[in-house]
This record gives sequence, structure tokens and C-alpha cells, in this order.
Amino acid sequence: MERNREIYKVTLVGGAINVILLLFKFIAGILGHSAAMVADAVHSLSDFVTDVIVLVFIRISGKPQDKSHDYGHGKYETLAMTLIGAALLFVAIGIIYSGAVKISIWANGEQLKAPGMLALWAALVSIVLKEGVYHYSMVKARQLNSQAVEANAWHHRSDALSSIGTAVGIGGAIFLGQRWTVLDPVASIIVGAFIIKVAVSLLRNGIGDLMEQSLPDAVEEEILRLAATVPGVAEPHELRTRRIGNHYAIELHILMDGDITLREAHDKASEVEDLLRERYGEETHIAVHVEPK
Repeated sequence: MERNREIYKVTLVGGAINVILLLFKFIAGILGHSAAMVADAVHSLSDFVTDVIVLVFIRISGKPQDKSHDYGHGKYETLAMTLIGAALLFVAIGIIYSGAVKISIWANGEQLKAPGMLALWAALVSIVLKEGVYHYSMVKARQLNSQAVEANAWHHRSDALSSIGTAVGIGGAIFLGQRWTVLDPVASIIVGAFIIKVAVSLLRNGIGDLMEQSLPDAVEEEILRLAATVPGVAEPHELRTRRIGNHYAIELHILMDGDITLREAHDKASEVEDLLRERYGEETHIAVHVEPK
């Protein structure tokens, strides 16, 4: 429960900043005649929506195992990360489309309105605040071993990156003259491309875990190596791994002397389990199958 409280706290901090920024950006984008800033405001709105998703799904994922969920509810946290990735992708496509329409209008000879200084200041404030929230959230994500908080941290970082592109585009459109007002929608497209990259990464990891993707090779090699360090245990093999929310599930076979007693074999298997739980956390699901050699 303490872990969930910390996740709520991190998410609420980010959510409060997102609400302030999205209102400021929408006002600055509309009054400052900036397509890039309006796109940035939409991105901040998606940040707020994902904060809500995290709060809802973390509450569910924190429930203990029950009759219908023998492995707990950790997958809901992974589902939250996947939904965040999908939301990011949707927002990015919309931003790119909007920017492309503006560029098309400019290419056909129509003048685009130059953005105002209010839009530029909104972008600069967003960069500072969102980068700060990213670092705060990432530190907490690593402490709490939370996929959803890490995904949300990257969402904050993507907003900071989008604001950098927005600031460059708006600044160029303001200071380089009327013929360069196209830099504003160009910046919005660059922002969209950055967001797509982050979204694809989150979707790949989230879908991979939902589809029972194995743990990274380095982790699996470490598991086999640790199991083999227990005296009397030989040739760990048939390793199967996956991730359940913020913890691992590990199944493996080990060889032991066929002449030892059942109690001795059980105790050795328990040593392997204790060693792996010490390394990967008490909530790690471990199943060890003993075979005679």
C-alpha cells in the first residue's frame, strides 16, 4: 500500500502541473495565434488524461491475488503503460496532420499569422516545468519499480521535447519575419515525430509484456547463474520468464543427485527460490522443478 501511495503522489504532482500548463498553453496558443502552441496544449491534455489512467489502473493493480487472479493484478499496470503509449500515438498523428494542413495552406500562397510573444513564453515555461517533473517521476519510477510511472515520466519528457520544438518554431516565426511563419507548423510536425518515437517504444514494451514476452537475455542469464551457485544444484535449464506488473515470474528446472531424500531436494529447491527472491524481490513468482541426474 505504501508503494501505491507514492505512485499516487507522483502522479498527482504531474497532474496538477499538467492542468496548469494545458490551460496556459491553450490561452497562449489561441491569443498568440500559434498552431504549434495549440498542438502543445493538446499534448498537455493527453498528459492529464494519462495521469488519470495511471491513478485508476494502479489502484486496481495494487489489489492482492484472489480466486480469479492467482498471479495478482499486476498486468493492469502494464495495460496502463500500453494505453499511455496508444494515447501518445493518437496525439502525435493529430499534431502532424494539423501541421501538414497549415504548411499546405502556406505553400498555396496564403499568409500564416505570426505567433505572439505570449506563445513563446508559454513554451519556455513548459520546458522548465515538464523537464523537472520528468526527472522527479523517473527517480520515483526506479525507486518504486513501476512501469506505469516510468511511462508517465517519458510522457512528461516528450512534452518538454515538444515544447523545445515549439519554442524554436515560434521564436523563428516571430523574429525572422512574415515569410518564416511556416516555422510554427513545421515545429509542430517535428514535435509529433518525437512523440511517435516515444509512443512506439511504450507500445512495444507494453504489448510485449501483455503477450508474455520473456525477460531480457541479461536477466535470464543472471537467473541461471544464480541458481547454479547453490551447492548440490546442477545445470539449471528449461527457464521460462515473464513480467507481471512490477515483478517477475520465473520457472526453471534443476538437476540434483537422485539418491538424496525428498526433504533434502525440497530444501535445495527452496534455497534457489530464496536466492532469486532476494535478488528480484519478495513478490517474485518462482516455480522450481527438480530432476534427478
